[in-house]
Amino acid sequence: QVQLVESGGGLVQAGGSLRLSCAVSGRTISQYSIGWFRQAPGKEREFVAAIHWRGVITSYGDFVKGRFVISRDNTKNTVYLQMNSLKPEDTAVYYCAAPRDSYGGINAVPAGYAYWGQGTQVTISS
Repeated sequence: QVQLVESGGGLVQAGGSLRLSCAVSGRTISQYSIGWFRQAPGKEREFVAAIHWRGVITSYGDFVKGRFVISRDNTKNTVYLQMNSLKPEDTAVYYCAAPRDSYGGINAVPAGYAYWGQGTQVTISS
């Protein structure tokens, strides 16, 4: 059974930082390309970042503009999203996701992922 559990969300002021964690069970993250998405009220789910199963290739949504960094710790089977220079428009529920198949490439669309966490709320005040 595959489970993803996000944590680390919260309320911070604009310009602040947060580090989100995605603890994965039932999948070995060194074999799967894991993604982060976000969804704000009334908006579609949006690609934030993903890390290739090899760990050396990452991809980010256009809006990130160097502010976020995705990384992973294979020993903890956990993927992280370090978010800096946060803006009010970054307010959303952030989700991590895993694909059904191993050794696949990075996917920037929600349909490419089969397993999702419950999400963690990130709120940025102005």
